[in-house]
Amino acid sequence: MIFCVEDDAGIRELMVYTLNASGFEAVGFPDGAALFQALENQKPQLIMLDIMLPGEDGISILKMLRSRNGTERIPVIMATAKGTEYDKVIALDSGADDYLSKPFGMTEMVSRVKAVLRRCDPGATKPVLRCGDLELKPGEHTVTVQGQRIQLTLKEYELLLKFMSSPGLVFTREQLLSSIWGTDFIGETRTVDVHIGTLRTKLGPCGSCIETVRGVGYRLGNQK
Repeated sequence: MIFCVEDDAGIRELMVYTLNASGFEAVGFPDGAALFQALENQKPQLIMLDIMLPGEDGISILKMLRSRNGTERIPVIMATAKGTEYDKVIALDSGADDYLSKPFGMTEMVSRVKAVLRRCDPGATKPVLRCGDLELKPGEHTVTVQGQRIQLTLKEYELLLKFMSSPGLVFTREQLLSSIWGTDFIGETRTVDVHIGTLRTKLGPCGSCIETVRGVGYRLGNQK
């Protein structure tokens, strides 16, 4: 199920129609209040969320989704104003998994939805990854530190998975932007730095395993 939050009834109906015709189940909502009411009864696979909404705007709604148990890991694609770099950076820094610039084509929308869902699919059983007291289970999509489960956003999880899948390998900020945020993302490398900072904080005593390689980027080091 995909939830589409868009206040323009015509656009909302077209999005829902296109997604249903493409093999998904989709329903639409005009604002954040209607979205959160629906979330009480059902958790979707993905949320399409417009930034410009009546009442609570899309960024505020996104932050609420990321702060609540049960919705913090739902993938979100934000609809941003065309050519507004600031909106894109704020959306991604706030936990969005991708964005679409308005006006966007329905074919592009479906492609973005499929790409995000592929990235979120835990897939088949995979070996557990460890670094000291830090443990990541790709098959279960879980992260624990000293046996305690840690809640991460999708981007934080993807960053950690990338590091733990290639321990010792240095990734530049540009490489991380391209692989985690998408090859067509045009933004500041501070987006990576912000997410690395929050990831380290959440990992607590294991945060130091993500090392900064001065002038280059980041890597997974040895946890002492």
